[in-house]
Amino acid sequence: MVCLFICLAILSNPFLTCMNGKVPALHMYSRGILRYLTVCKMAASIEDLLLEISGLEEPLEELRNLKTAVLAIPLNILGEIVSGLRLEVIFSLLNSNDREQTELCVAILMRILQALDPVNLVQNFRAELLSGLKHPDDTVKILAMTQIGRIVEHTEAMTEIVNSQELLKEVIHCIGGEKISVAKEAIKTLSKMAQTKSGLDALFMSNLQKDLKDVMTTDDVIRYRVYELVIEISSVSPVSLGYCANSSFISKLIGELTGDDILVRATAIEMVTTLAHSQHGRQYLAQQGIVDKISNMIIGADSDPFSAFYLPGLVKFFGNLAIMDSPQQICECYPAFVTKVFEMATGQDTTMIGVALDTLGILGSNVEGKQVLQKTGEKFQQVLKRMSQLAKNAATELRVRSLEAIALLLALPAEDQTEDLLGLTESWFSSLSNHPMEMLKGISTQPFPELHCVALKIFTAIACQPWGQKIMIDTPGFVEFIVDRSTGPDKESKDAKFELVKALVNSKSTAEIFGNQHYLRLRTYMREGPYYVTAVSSVMVEGAE
Repeated sequence: MVCLFICLAILSNPFLTCMNGKVPALHMYSRGILRYLTVCKMAASIEDLLLEISGLEEPLEELRNLKTAVLAIPLNILGEIVSGLRLEVIFSLLNSNDREQTELCVAILMRILQALDPVNLVQNFRAELLSGLKHPDDTVKILAMTQIGRIVEHTEAMTEIVNSQELLKEVIHCIGGEKISVAKEAIKTLSKMAQTKSGLDALFMSNLQKDLKDVMTTDDVIRYRVYELVIEISSVSPVSLGYCANSSFISKLIGELTGDDILVRATAIEMVTTLAHSQHGRQYLAQQGIVDKISNMIIGADSDPFSAFYLPGLVKFFGNLAIMDSPQQICECYPAFVTKVFEMATGQDTTMIGVALDTLGILGSNVEGKQVLQKTGEKFQQVLKRMSQLAKNAATELRVRSLEAIALLLALPAEDQTEDLLGLTESWFSSLSNHPMEMLKGISTQPFPELHCVALKIFTAIACQPWGQKIMIDTPGFVEFIVDRSTGPDKESKDAKFELVKALVNSKSTAEIFGNQHYLRLRTYMREGPYYVTAVSSVMVEGAE
């Protein structure tokens, strides 16, 4: 009612009336007045619900109504409404054994706090956030950490939070929580905080560093959660890596590489591989001699009966280095890597074979990697034959991984198609089997979508290369197979077939090699799209049943 009187007073103001007696300002202000009335009404409704809830022992129905109300209001308006309201009653109701009550309070607070400015949030609800981090219910902890995550992303609010050691200490302790969801949220929150120098100083140049190290001593699982945080922070920049290295976290992780616990060693290799994803991380590992150490671990794996647990991780590490830096440099500096990949590919251990196939695909996906593999001569030819055998006879998963690797090895974009490289990919294709086209066409017509699609990927890989087009046109019935929409009825198969057609149509040599008639059929297919269905008309005959 008060709001209504205010609005009437505004409208009756003589300064809003022009000389001719009309009220042109009414249109200008009407929207603002209407919005103000709406906000007042909503604020009164929420305030009434909060007052009602505060006097009840079992407020479930009222909490449901409040949840409905706050979810219905846009965040920008909700922020205006709740900024002056007292929310202590909702926070106090979190301390209940009633599961539904806790869930309702969490949902309400998640929405309301999300609507508040981060500075307002940290200044007015610091104690409540601290209590939330200590709460026995994981959803309440996640609620608190989600809001702290918002705070640390805001420059002004960040200043408030870095000075709150007790609050950050509780976030660190959440890394050691039983539930992985709580730990993940804590890691995410601290990673956000470490995006700034003040955040890095708070974590690594204060007592919080000791808290991080104390949490690590809980058990192996928690220790690797802290390593996950450290690696995530280290990957951001050389400066953040320097903080982590100077605090001895990185050296501790490196020490795990050669520890007695084989499973711990395998996990450490995964962490170090993640660090190597950044350029400054790779430079650090090279400078510290870690890359040499991992190469020596590959060499020593032959004499270790437990190497199967960590060897795949060592190979993946070098595979990542090769693709991110230089395949030639990595393979020439660390020949044990390539030798081991070939051994794994031609061995009998299915796990090792899978890792080798994936690594060969990554290694041979660019021109430099192809040239490195070609230099190994007969050794790689044997590997190609092995890949072909696996594609025909292995279990489905290995067949798919082998075909995926072959597609990457044979792919050669138009800009890289020199005479030498075209000769290389053609020779590799010929080395797969005596009749590679028939073999792949046979796989592509099998009633297994994953095999069908990956065989089409190989055809797509050679579709823009003149020698591949010549083989296709010389294979009886192949063009008909390409444009036949009845093969591969599922979406993935239709998409894979369309990519093949698109590669052929976009190649400059297709029209000449395929001939105009076939080329026009392909263009028609491409114009119609992957999901085109031919209309079938029915003719009614008079007197027919």
